[in-house]
Amino acid sequence: MKKLSMKFYLLAIICVCSFLLLGLYNDSTVSTKDKNVYKDIKTFNEVFDMVRKNYVDEVDTAKLMQGAINGMIKSLDPHSSFMTPDLYKELEVETQGQFGGLGIEIMIIKDVLTVVSPIEDSPAFSAGLKPGDQILKIDGKSTKNIEIMEAVKKLRGPKDSKVTITIIRENMTTPKDITLTRAIIQIKSVKFKKFEDNIGYIRITAFQEKTSDDIRKALKEIGEKLNPMKGLILDLRNDPGGLLTQAIEVSDIFLKSGVIVSTRGRVKSMETKSMAKDNGDEITCPIVVLVNEGTASAAEIVAGALQDNNRALIVGAQTFGKASVQTIIPLEDGAALKLTTARYYTPKGRSIQAEGITPDIPVKYMKPSDEAENNTGQEERIREKDLKGHIKPAKEDGTKVDEIQSKEIRDASDITDDNQLKTAVDILKSWDIMKRNLH
Repeated sequence: MKKLSMKFYLLAIICVCSFLLLGLYNDSTVSTKDKNVYKDIKTFNEVFDMVRKNYVDEVDTAKLMQGAINGMIKSLDPHSSFMTPDLYKELEVETQGQFGGLGIEIMIIKDVLTVVSPIEDSPAFSAGLKPGDQILKIDGKSTKNIEIMEAVKKLRGPKDSKVTITIIRENMTTPKDITLTRAIIQIKSVKFKKFEDNIGYIRITAFQEKTSDDIRKALKEIGEKLNPMKGLILDLRNDPGGLLTQAIEVSDIFLKSGVIVSTRGRVKSMETKSMAKDNGDEITCPIVVLVNEGTASAAEIVAGALQDNNRALIVGAQTFGKASVQTIIPLEDGAALKLTTARYYTPKGRSIQAEGITPDIPVKYMKPSDEAENNTGQEERIREKDLKGHIKPAKEDGTKVDEIQSKEIRDASDITDDNQLKTAVDILKSWDIMKRNLH
């Protein structure tokens, strides 16, 4: 039997639900809540039929149905989305770390397509795009009401092809057109180097398929050069997150035991608890983790795991606060649903949704004087709690809790222009002295 297309599959569901409505509406065993659902389905069926038959122009029923699905998913939260087969392929490419495009992280913020951060050494970075820049048009077409994955598809394309975006930022009086040449974006998720006094430095820019493997290689190479490594700085600033599995694996590299993260949703299968394993090769030196407002999702899982297990000192600014889990559910026609299915909790049971990780040592990033002069109006970064429709934090038992109330890094390994990094280095330099004094 041939598979039904999405259009007819959904129409079949509507018809079945309509029959259920007619057959069960008067059944006393059906709850009031179920009856209301049947009423809503009947109303949807009526509206769909009216539009299909009476709209001024003939409508594409598949497009109409897709619009209904998009509207339904969009009403949930900022991170759930419906992806057509083409958009689903775009997502798969992104997690593999190489694609043709501009090199920017984007998000719909207050109904406007907005730059979260440009990727280092990318066309967007070289063109001077900044966090908070609003993209008003792509190739002359308005981005009003655009879906995030649709925007991603428009911005990506073959190497050396061009795209013009129209942006505006807070200190601009009029919008500005910027023409960019697409390039193969190879996201190097792990960068590392060493500082004086045998201090190692590792930066994770995103959590992708091979991030944990790259961390192990970096630790081995740094360890061989320093021998011994007296301290490690793990830089998670401006890391938007990525794969949950990789966040767990990276955390496990630094932990011998204890809970890494737990998840809880409405469905029993979403209740998980990930534990660290003693692999016998964990580093024993002190660790300082750097975070800021751009540290999100998977990066916050790592920071929370190391903080709650007393394995690292967290330094920097309050993190983004995205503590929800999105599950990718493939559909039979090649499309997929990215659905928020759970909240995650730190080892001590904290839900940081819309709150973020609070640093052990708060250090506000101070821009170098030349950046401060040229970036007026860019002092505050959007966080999860600012996103329209964000889900609320909750305790592990599901009880809701009250919510609590850019800072670009020019070179994440340049200690002279980075006061947060300098603080981390100074802490590790003085670690032995503090340890001796405590004893």
